[in-house]
Amino acid sequence: MTTVKLSKNLQNPRGVYSIPVTPFHEDGKLDLDSLRKCIEFCLDKGAHGIVMPVNASEVSTLTDEERVQVIKEGVKSVNGSVHFVAGVTGNSIEQVQESVKIVEDLGVDSIITMPSTKIASAQYVYDYFGEISKSTKLPIWIQNNDMQGKLVPTNIIINLINDFENIQYLKEESAFAGHVISEVVSKLGKKCKSIMGGIGGTFLMDEYRRGAQGTMPSGHFTDIIVSIWNALDTQKKGKDGYYEINDRARILWESLLPSLNFERRFGVNAYKWVFWKRGIIKSPTTRLPVRKPFDSADQEELQRIMDRLSPLMT
Repeated sequence: MTTVKLSKNLQNPRGVYSIPVTPFHEDGKLDLDSLRKCIEFCLDKGAHGIVMPVNASEVSTLTDEERVQVIKEGVKSVNGSVHFVAGVTGNSIEQVQESVKIVEDLGVDSIITMPSTKIASAQYVYDYFGEISKSTKLPIWIQNNDMQGKLVPTNIIINLINDFENIQYLKEESAFAGHVISEVVSKLGKKCKSIMGGIGGTFLMDEYRRGAQGTMPSGHFTDIIVSIWNALDTQKKGKDGYYEINDRARILWESLLPSLNFERRFGVNAYKWVFWKRGIIKSPTTRLPVRKPFDSADQEELQRIMDRLSPLMT
């Protein structure tokens, strides 16, 4: 078992933790050269961390061998410059534990996981994270996503972080993420070393007001989201006890909302299309079952959105 001691600047993650897509050639095979460029793009545009492979990386379509290849390439490209979070998934505790054993020796800084939708009870959710925690010294992120995984009740999140030393972080993207963040911050304080939102940053303003330390979006607009974060993160609290949102941060975020609304429908298809149009990856090819109808009219609309956002792209 590997013991990982994070440097001080990685212990309390903060900022924009970008998720690179997993590029494929048109024949569906893994395109590691485009993956490397995708990661480099995120880093060049100011990402404070890299997270992969997860939902936005089409992780469910990757073979075990491909997942290892993707993580190896990610660790190599990041080269210790920022926090690297490895996604580990499976339909059972045993499957995830096997994946954790593999990534422990690849040089990752932490892991992120969420329970399968096949998990039936709150107690099993607790056992899922607890057993994974016991099998590794790596710091662990709880991913709370009730659209693609099993909802983790807030009391279970709090108990897990209290009960297991290496369960330290939360990616919160359930339906009422802001309320969950408020309760976790209130009951755990700094014991939860970082809370980040998801869903592309759709609710970033509310999440930040309530105490979130960052966001984990797909990386196709890393430059824009980093600009939003840099404007947002003043760490000033108002008289109401919530963190203040300044006008510049809100205006920048509102400019991104049409894209975020579009992405809610098309997901990875949209992420990859933008990466492709920006010249980062060779093909926007996705794999089933992630692939969705994405016709010429959809592409025209996304191009219009990109055109409106172009002044914000660096």
